[in-house]
Order: sequence, then C-alpha cells, then structure tokens
Amino acid sequence: MNIILSSVLPVALIIAMGYVGNKTLKLDQSTLSQISVYILAPALVADSFYRTTISHDAALRLLLAYILTTTIIYGCVVIVSRFLQLSADDNKGLLAISLCPNNGNMGLSIIAFSLGSEGLERAVIYMIFSSVILFGILPAMLKGDSLITSLKLTWKLPLIWSMLIGITLHLTKITLPFNLGKSLEWLGISSIPIALIILGMQLSKTKFQFGVSEFTATMGRLAIAPIIAYSIGRLVGLEGLDLQVLTLQTAMPTAVNAVIMIKEFGGNTTMVARTIIISTLMSFATLPLIIWLMTSPSP
Repeated sequence: MNIILSSVLPVALIIAMGYVGNKTLKLDQSTLSQISVYILAPALVADSFYRTTISHDAALRLLLAYILTTTIIYGCVVIVSRFLQLSADDNKGLLAISLCPNNGNMGLSIIAFSLGSEGLERAVIYMIFSSVILFGILPAMLKGDSLITSLKLTWKLPLIWSMLIGITLHLTKITLPFNLGKSLEWLGISSIPIALIILGMQLSKTKFQFGVSEFTATMGRLAIAPIIAYSIGRLVGLEGLDLQVLTLQTAMPTAVNAVIMIKEFGGNTTMVARTIIISTLMSFATLPLIIWLMTSPSP
C-alpha cells in the first residue's frame, strides 16, 4: 500500500497544483510548454542515456516488446473500427487514443516514484520509442502522407537529438567537466514536476463531459492495452523492472498530444479531448491496481 500511495499521490498533488494554479493565477502555459519541450525533456533524455545502466540486450528486448505491443493494439483498432463501421473521423480518433499513452508527463512521474531511477531510465527509453510513433508514423496514418515524409519530422524533434547526444556520451565514456553533468541531471529532474503542472493546466481548460464511446475507448487504453503489453513482454522474455516498465507505460491514459495530432491531421477532436480527461481521471484508480499487481511478490 505504501508504494502505491507514494507513487500516485505525489503525482496527483502536482497535477492538482497546476489545475488550481491555472484557475487562480492564469499561468502562461505556452512558455512552460516550450521550456519543457525544448529544454527540460531533452535534458532528461540525454542524462538518462548518459547514465544508463540498462544492457543493450534488455533495451533491444524492450524495443521488440514495444513494437509488437503497438502493432497488436493497432490491429485491434482496425478490427473494432470495421466491426462497428466507424466513420473516418471516429476511426482516426480511436487510433490516436489507442497509440498515444501519456508516457511522458504521467508515465515518467509514476515510474520515478514507484520504481526509482532504474525504472525511470527504462521509462525514458520507452518514451523515445513512443515519440517516434507519435510524431513520425501517426501523422502518416492520419493524413495519408508517405512514411518517409513523416519520419523526416522525427529528426527535427529535440528528443531524438538529445537521445543521440546521450548515447554518444555513454558509449565514449566521456565525463562532463566542471559539474556540467550535474546541471544536466538537475534540468532533467525538473522536467517531471513541470510536465505535471502543465497537465494540470490543460485539464483546467477542458470540460468534463463524456459518453459511451469515450468510456469504451478509455477502458481499452487503461485495461486492455496493459494486458497486451504484459503478455507480449513475457513472450519476448522480459522480467523484473523491464516488464514492469513496459506494462505501466502502456497502461497510461491518453496523452494530450493526441488531440494536437487530431487537430492537425484530422479526426474526431471532441472524442479524443474527452477521452484524455476521463482516462486521466480513471487512471488514478487503475494505475494503483496495476502497480500493486506488478510489484507484489509472487506466491
């Protein structure tokens, strides 16, 4: 129970502070978002790869499990869309909801509190994989552009370049002088509470309305997706922290970036926005259960 409370309550508190702060202080979300995207999050990625202790084999297994999990989730969306004869916009909305877990704002925070620094570095690796899907492949699915065109956008992401910098520093075993490594670490640590404050600010601007379609999509995101991830993780030989991180990151609610993608490339914006709200709220009930199941000792 302690690990559950210490994992979820701090995250909920910081989100609530962002929610209340935006209601009372009228904070500048645009500036905070730019700081997070272009400074703090890249610093976290670079620092995580720079200091990583995860083996190459474990990283490759995590990548394989993520690819297989995402492929199966995509296949499920296609089957459901055809069975229910969803419109093109609803199909795009369901696709964005299903393939865009909030493994940045919430995922990194929950895992940092529940699984510690070793879990966090694995969660960052998962986030990089997810970013490639979100910014490189999903636009091609939604808009109909070629995959090559969409992947070119990926190389413009600061997260990708910070990953390459971190990997280079790690492989060359370069020690940053004059405590610059500590500066990088502090910036990375700062990214987690700032991201949660931004999430609270975003929630404060959205109406709390939903229907059957949003509730159904939320259950797929919070319940079915992690079951798929856990099964695939076991299949490819993941265990311990690797399996826990894969399952928890996949169990996260829908990311706010999903509605940004839908607005840009087409789809049911209302359904996606409402699902972000309900999935985020419901995740404070489902995530503690998943954490308990994943961290409880086997009988």
